[in-house]
Amino acid sequence: MSMSRSAAQLLLLDDPQEWSAFGRLHSPAAPAGPADPATVWDSQVVLEGMHCAACALTIEDALRAVPGVLQADVSAATRRARVLWQPGLVRPSQWLQAVHQAGYRAMPAVDALAREQRLRASRQALWRWLVAGFCMMQVMMYAWPAYVAEPGDLTGEMEQLLRWACWVISLAVVVFCCGPFFAGALRDIRLRRVSMDLPVALGMAITFGVSTAGTFDPSGIFGREVFYDSLTMFVFFLLTGRWLESRLRDRTAGALEAVLNRLPDSVERRCADGSFSRVATRRLAVGDTIRVLPGEAFAADGRITLGSTCADEALLTGESTPVARPVGSKVLAGSYNLQSPVEMLVEGTDGQTRWAQIVALMDSAALQKPRLAQLADRIARPFLVLVLAAAALAALHGWSADPGHALMVAVAVLIVTCPCALSLATPVAMLTAAGTLARHGVLVRNLQGLEALARVDTVVFDKTGTLTRDGMALRAVHTAAGRGADEALALAAALARHSMHPAARAVVAAAAAVTVADGRWRLADWQEEAGLGLRATVQDGAGAVRIVRLGSARHAGLAAQQDSGAPQVLLSEQGPDGAVLELARFDLVEDLRCEAAAVVQALERQGLSVQLLSGDRIGAVQRVAALAGIATDRAQGDCTPQGKLAALQALQAGGRHVAMVGDGLNDGPVLAGADVSFAFGRAVPLARSRADFVVLGDDLALVVQTLLLARRTLRVVRQNLCWAALYNALCVPLALLGWMPAWLAGLGMALSSLLVVLNAARLSKPLRFADGPAKPVSRRPLAWGAAAAPAAGDAGDAQRDERPQPPPPMRAVQRTS
Repeated sequence: MSMSRSAAQLLLLDDPQEWSAFGRLHSPAAPAGPADPATVWDSQVVLEGMHCAACALTIEDALRAVPGVLQADVSAATRRARVLWQPGLVRPSQWLQAVHQAGYRAMPAVDALAREQRLRASRQALWRWLVAGFCMMQVMMYAWPAYVAEPGDLTGEMEQLLRWACWVISLAVVVFCCGPFFAGALRDIRLRRVSMDLPVALGMAITFGVSTAGTFDPSGIFGREVFYDSLTMFVFFLLTGRWLESRLRDRTAGALEAVLNRLPDSVERRCADGSFSRVATRRLAVGDTIRVLPGEAFAADGRITLGSTCADEALLTGESTPVARPVGSKVLAGSYNLQSPVEMLVEGTDGQTRWAQIVALMDSAALQKPRLAQLADRIARPFLVLVLAAAALAALHGWSADPGHALMVAVAVLIVTCPCALSLATPVAMLTAAGTLARHGVLVRNLQGLEALARVDTVVFDKTGTLTRDGMALRAVHTAAGRGADEALALAAALARHSMHPAARAVVAAAAAVTVADGRWRLADWQEEAGLGLRATVQDGAGAVRIVRLGSARHAGLAAQQDSGAPQVLLSEQGPDGAVLELARFDLVEDLRCEAAAVVQALERQGLSVQLLSGDRIGAVQRVAALAGIATDRAQGDCTPQGKLAALQALQAGGRHVAMVGDGLNDGPVLAGADVSFAFGRAVPLARSRADFVVLGDDLALVVQTLLLARRTLRVVRQNLCWAALYNALCVPLALLGWMPAWLAGLGMALSSLLVVLNAARLSKPLRFADGPAKPVSRRPLAWGAAAAPAAGDAGDAQRDERPQPPPPMRAVQRTS
């Protein structure tokens, strides 16, 4: 591709309408427009030409040197970069050009050109490998007589003819197959830096140069022996290792790429005359009508307006079976249309969709550098400098005795001491584990969380929405004398609509089920105290204004009744004299998850202490703890969010490493304070979650499986690091002593990196743990859907699961005065 064409393509990316194709606003809630100079954009690009941690550090330095680039993070494992930049100071073409000037190529991460370029690069690598393999066999055929011939069997002319034949074949290997190594080395020399390409290219050049000198001048100092067979063999081994490593890395750590490519590049959008025309997906806007064919992915969040189908939402919601999507139901961007053509009204695009939130979580995790990986990156460059120095000293030490042999010892040192295995040991394993978890409905927001989870010895559960179903149902309404149950339920529902707490959702659902209208209530100054309840100023149809509270007894300002163990929500109002008057009490029912007891048992079998912290009354907490198999002395109730955090900090002060499992709705402080945390449940607001892991589905057993996979991941990381250290400890002395030929050094270098990736690939197997609980059949909550509150009248959510559902217990609400 010509430089002028590349420059023109880069300039196209300066159009603000193109920025959303490979990035998003870093602060989406900011009122400024996308091209406003004060905004910050978060963009993702795919990199070409990088092969090690030193390359990643070089690209980071080049990007950070551009004015207007606030942050740059490059992952050597995924070959991706995340760039935070300000439109008022820099344009994408400028910081992309900085990457090009550093000797690499960068392309938008979700652009079709990037995928095409990666395919082209893969084909070129395959061709280089095939040519290197063919030439290696030919050179070995011509070199073999020199190894087996007895003195006098080969005449001087025949030996020289065989050397010339090897030289011609090796020249093709050097020019074509070694091209990327030499290009990288020249780039390093021009920019006065060191990467893995420099010692490898030096080894290749020295070997070919020494052999060429021996071929052209058989009587010279290098004429005793030529090394074309060693050259072609270690080039073939290097290319084999690099190609296999790339394929394995793409396959095992490619969950992020699979998510990014779920959205189609273009869609059929309805025009003003009623016809459909194909437009780019990023041109969609809220209010557009699009047509989605079977097998295509939904390009935006919206609602079906014509037709009915089934959708695959496994990656987005954790629902493993296809779900029915009739007219009027909601569909999610990134899910697949499985059955028939449908038309949908676009209601959310870009960063507003659940798909965008999931992508944001995954790509931020993929570009993080765990602590062990950061350590490997820091030693990569100094290690390469030491490699060059050791090779030079080895050559100088043996030069007086045999210059040719001395140079080949230096080549072996250059080739064998590759830090690639050390650099890949940690990130490849963790990214593979993160990809495996993503395929099973667990998103990893923080790669460091995998290392922390492997060391956990205590697991703390929230109750409501975590150990119990994330939906509740209203069982009974108790009103004060002279108050109507319907009126109290309507007032409570008016407040509850402003909360996502399961108890509030149950009140709203009960009001909708008995067709209670709350339109006459007008609320102002409403606010929610996390874990306690709601407060609002309410004006009724007669114009009367009062302060009403809905929530726990303490929040409502009332005395708690004798604890029956059942969840209860109270409604109160503040009278003119400041006294608090009770309006109603709402009894709720909640079910323990069918897998909760098995999960607790599995965790305890792993040697973990399981505890329960809840803001609910102590009786309800003790009841759930007993059903789940948690010791009553490890279950605490009546905890405020601050109280939960204090209890967790007390555990940490006692030397415990704590994992917190909550529903992500009102557990923000304790999730942030834990050593590692899970946000559990379908209603988790992904963009605001503070957890290290986000569980998309309803399966609590995923917590146990994630824990076991984290322990396996840390074992694999330690194995990889030990192998990388052992390999260098054994091979470097052998190379310095001259006991390792160049071809064997190339084989060792390739195998070291390949073994690290193959070992990490074991983490991509399906989550099957013999000592974990059996995966239960997914069950839908009865009173609270995931996609929207039941009070919104979402017909699609009511038909989300085609399996028979028991009738909600709200129909049997008891009303007492």
